[in-house]
Amino acid sequence: MSSANNPLIDPAPAEIPLKDAPLVRVVSQVRFPTIASIAKRDFIAPFQEALRAKYPILREENILEVTFASDEPVKKEPVWRFFDAEEDWRVSLTSGFLAFETRKYESRKDFLKKLRFVLDALEECFSPGLVDRVGLRYVDQVTGEGFPKLPSFIRQEMLGVLAHSLGESTFHSLSESVFDVPEQNARLLTRWGKIPEGGTIDPGVMEPIDTPSWILDLDMFSRQRREYKAEEISELISEFADRIYSFFRWVVTDEFLKYYGGQ
Repeated sequence: MSSANNPLIDPAPAEIPLKDAPLVRVVSQVRFPTIASIAKRDFIAPFQEALRAKYPILREENILEVTFASDEPVKKEPVWRFFDAEEDWRVSLTSGFLAFETRKYESRKDFLKKLRFVLDALEECFSPGLVDRVGLRYVDQVTGEGFPKLPSFIRQEMLGVLAHSLGESTFHSLSESVFDVPEQNARLLTRWGKIPEGGTIDPGVMEPIDTPSWILDLDMFSRQRREYKAEEISELISEFADRIYSFFRWVVTDEFLKYYGGQ
């Protein structure tokens, strides 16, 4: 277990790669003031060309923009989805945000390198100018044979009712805390706990499975408005990754790290 007393301010521990990490999704998102041209098919071609060698699959989807004025119809906002050949990595672009995510995370260095490539492409093609929000999210899910081992995998403070005899009868138990992280002028939203068979905290990042599981959802974000510079945004997200990892290591035990392939 990490020796850090306070994972929000202490130096991040050295990264221990987990061969069989229970990580189901990593997502980074950058929000910016609306760029109307992104919603137009004629204007998306340069961005596609910038990504096409690495993300050759393009799909257009739509999200509904609900309005409450009686004389205005529901509007559809296009979402441009770019996938790699195996569809393990996805870039999503709308007129107001860019999201980059994977379900096949290999390492922090690899993720940040690929993210920087996408951030550079957005800067080159659309020059957002400003950023309203920057975020990074890691979602772990303990399932299968690992699930009964939770009492030895997770520090007692995070087990809650599951550490009690009531734990065997607990159908659903989620906790949530939001922490200030002043060093990055950011916040860390944390959610953890047991979800039942067929349950999910967010169908966009976690598909329902047919057994109970324990999840750890760590979402760090800053709403400080800043200039859009791909290099600086990439550095900020790298700092977020360090802080999220510090919190993750504070939560899990050495038994957890060994079980999932840590050396």
